[in-house]
Amino acid sequence: MKKKIIVIVVALLFIFSFSMDFIKEQLPNISDKKSFRILANPDNKDFMDELVKYGKKEHINVSVEYVDDLEAVDMLEEDNNYDAVWMSNSVWLYMLNNARVSNSKSISINPVVMGIKKSKAKELGFVDNEIKNKDILNAVSSGKLKYVMTSVTKTNTGLTAYLGFLNSLAGSPEILTSDMLNNETLVTNLKSLFSGVERVSGSSSFLEDMFVNSDDYEAVIATESSLININKQLESSNKETLYLLYPSDGVAINDSPFAYVDRGQEKLEKFNILQSYLLSSSTQKELEKLGKRTWYGGTNNNADKSVFKTSYGIDTTKYLMPLKYPSKKVMNEAIALYIAELRKPAAVAFCLDYSGSMSGNGERELKSAMDFILDYNKASEERLQFSKYDKIIVIPFDSKNRTVLTGNGSYTGDLISKINQSIPGGGTNIYRCTVEALKQLEKTGKDYVKSVILMSDGHSNMGRIEDVASYYSRMTEKIPVYSIMFGQSSEDELEGLANLTNAKVFDGRTSLIRAFKEVRSYN
Repeated sequence: MKKKIIVIVVALLFIFSFSMDFIKEQLPNISDKKSFRILANPDNKDFMDELVKYGKKEHINVSVEYVDDLEAVDMLEEDNNYDAVWMSNSVWLYMLNNARVSNSKSISINPVVMGIKKSKAKELGFVDNEIKNKDILNAVSSGKLKYVMTSVTKTNTGLTAYLGFLNSLAGSPEILTSDMLNNETLVTNLKSLFSGVERVSGSSSFLEDMFVNSDDYEAVIATESSLININKQLESSNKETLYLLYPSDGVAINDSPFAYVDRGQEKLEKFNILQSYLLSSSTQKELEKLGKRTWYGGTNNNADKSVFKTSYGIDTTKYLMPLKYPSKKVMNEAIALYIAELRKPAAVAFCLDYSGSMSGNGERELKSAMDFILDYNKASEERLQFSKYDKIIVIPFDSKNRTVLTGNGSYTGDLISKINQSIPGGGTNIYRCTVEALKQLEKTGKDYVKSVILMSDGHSNMGRIEDVASYYSRMTEKIPVYSIMFGQSSEDELEGLANLTNAKVFDGRTSLIRAFKEVRSYN
């Protein structure tokens, strides 16, 4: 009898165990059917909370990951785990090869234009007058206008702005061809245009903060909705607002596509529910309040004038001439041309922590990251390579600054070799290196976009931020000091430098190479 009971118990335990394993295997599938993953451009953050709330109401668990359009293309090709994508511009959907994207519809319209301090716009004769892209070029090339913008190689806004200027200065052809990119006059004009860049941001949100927090800049290239938001913040601080320019010969326009990523997961019904919500009249009105155009065909006599203010230079009754985007092949060639010839040269000073605490993993990761950034072939895979016109300064430091290393983007082999030969040892003084980096960059002249990149794995046990503040206050050219957190580094100390120089801190504790890749898009 006892044997039978034992057999029955064992059998029941086996069945129970098998059932639990089966349930565990099915739970992710059940959960996956309820979830809905969206890959979205950060430009859509301002309405995403509402979309997530609506999803819950419809029993759809919406989760969101934010990346810029250019990175989204790579992620859709490599990581096939998304159910929908909400980009800034449909042109990037055409760049996809492997990912199957369908049912795309435009949610709103957002021109990419230049905003200039109104007094400056009046001085240049741009207020209440029809202007062309050539007029902006002439103002920049004559030294009368400088501006800030987002990265051409890493952000949709920067790249679409570039393509807009490229198309217009090429004569607004029906189709932009590879041969046109070889035109010497076009290359010269574009080079002159980008010579006016004072600073580059790797994200649109930081560009807004950077501009609002400083009185040093007179113009910025961004989306219309972003410029409207900047003006709201300037008004609230009783500062001079921007006047937006809409060249009559062509404007880059984002169409904010929301598209289904078909990977056989059978979630089209959920996608349609969310897309219909975004296109509903109530949602469209809310998007308009955020400064996004929701009308099609170019003009709208009934647009909300409290948002699209005529005092900002916005006239919704005027038709905007949209940019004609080139083919995928020509677009890639245009990006390569920008990196090699058009981009304003960068002067970057790296402050590299070689204190004793860096011995071991810290040293290996730092050297690996610098090898990636400085090696042309490796960096070019991410469009992060330095050009032959760029200046590179490397200052290894511990309690004191070590020998200052210099080079340019045409050959970085010596720099990589000397970095690899450096050995950790001593204390940590991030402030002394920062001051030296600023001094070195001041010597490079005015024809560069300048920045300091500081990497440290610990607290600075020597020096004071006041040492940097004292020197920085005397500088005529304000250079940002970007920092990368690593190991047990003090976030407060690095944030202090970022706040002082209107810059940003990046988190390299998970992946130092990823942090270096991100910070490179800011210079």
